[in-house]
Amino acid sequence: MKLYAKYFSMHLKSQMQYKVSFFFTTFGQFLMAFSTLLSITFLLDRFGGVGGFSREEIMLSFAIILLAYSVGEIFGRGFDRFPILIGNGGFDRILVRPRSVIFQVLASQINFSRVGVAVQAVLIFAYVIPGIDLTPTNIFVIVLMVTCGSLLFFSFFVLYAAVTFFTLEGLEFMHLLTSGAREHGRLPYSVYGEGVLKFLTFVVPLALVQYYPLLYLTGREENFFFAITPVFSLLFLIPCHAFFRFGQKRYKSTGS
Repeated sequence: MKLYAKYFSMHLKSQMQYKVSFFFTTFGQFLMAFSTLLSITFLLDRFGGVGGFSREEIMLSFAIILLAYSVGEIFGRGFDRFPILIGNGGFDRILVRPRSVIFQVLASQINFSRVGVAVQAVLIFAYVIPGIDLTPTNIFVIVLMVTCGSLLFFSFFVLYAAVTFFTLEGLEFMHLLTSGAREHGRLPYSVYGEGVLKFLTFVVPLALVQYYPLLYLTGREENFFFAITPVFSLLFLIPCHAFFRFGQKRYKSTGS
């Protein structure tokens, strides 16, 4: 943990060397996420709600996914840039160092400019929180949704990196699990149909960190099992890690 803290400090100092550039990059990230927020606002102004969910409930589900995505991207950026490590031979250096490969890739990049997205998510939370009954249980559920959601998005980046072992270049369709999930997460996943909901429950468990606990928060379900479904989404980390290790064993050096 001390070593990671040093990497954290190093990346922060490095990115803050050019404060104006950092500010505009962060602000640009804020504006990109803001465009999605505007589309939701226009939709809700026209229809009032979607799929039986009110404006505040939809905003809450979007804020949770947006915050989880931003945290996952801040700390999982090294895996998102993994094709560069493979292409320039940087991964060879990682393999000969006496530290875990996962740790080194994790610590290789920390993108603080994604804080702009997180700030917007926090502002949305501030907008919807007055309409939520903030009991200790509900606070726990919200924290659980964001925490487990962040780890789930992180697992998507690990999976993306694992695929790179076999393709050498990153596959753009993999961004359906990251940026695509963030965009579609602006609405409760049930609005996309039963088939999509089942896929996002049993295959790619995004619904476990957004839809089902949302039902508990809004009083649609009283069974506490719905509140703790985010915990089960963490099982997705196991096959992602195993696939990464599988790809690592079959890695062949670039020779550079």
